[in-house]
Amino acid sequence: MANTYTQIYLHIVFSVKRRENLIQKKWMDELHKYICGIVNGKEQKVYAIGGMPDHLHILVSIKPNISVSDLVRDIKANSSKWINEKGYVNGKFQWQEGFGAFSYAQSQLDTVIAYINNQEQHHQKKTFKEEYLDLLQKFNVEYNEKYLFEWIE
Repeated sequence: MANTYTQIYLHIVFSVKRRENLIQKKWMDELHKYICGIVNGKEQKVYAIGGMPDHLHILVSIKPNISVSDLVRDIKANSSKWINEKGYVNGKFQWQEGFGAFSYAQSQLDTVIAYINNQEQHHQKKTFKEEYLDLLQKFNVEYNEKYLFEWIE
């Protein structure tokens, strides 16, 4: 798109189906690299990727040549296929439906990157449900509890 200039940073969050703890540390870095490859292949840029065994956080800059939904769909479809082909889990690996996407200014990137890179420490104090609901409230996102992720308490 000639003469189109944008600066859009999104913090994307999504979960493993049924919030199962299926992402193991021994292959988590490989998964992150694979997802970075998916995003780069779509001509977008990853600034940070991290998470826990049951969910992921990705900070990306996104151009107007792709919708957020299409990017997340491609990340989920390709990464779940990759996990299944590698045989990393017993049974079939799937991501839960839906995702959260939250926009940030360039001046906030260092803070968001640190937040994503420190997920283990963060989740010693706060559950994923608390974290996700906090993000929805912080960004004034209207939601119906009925359509949120399946929570494991």
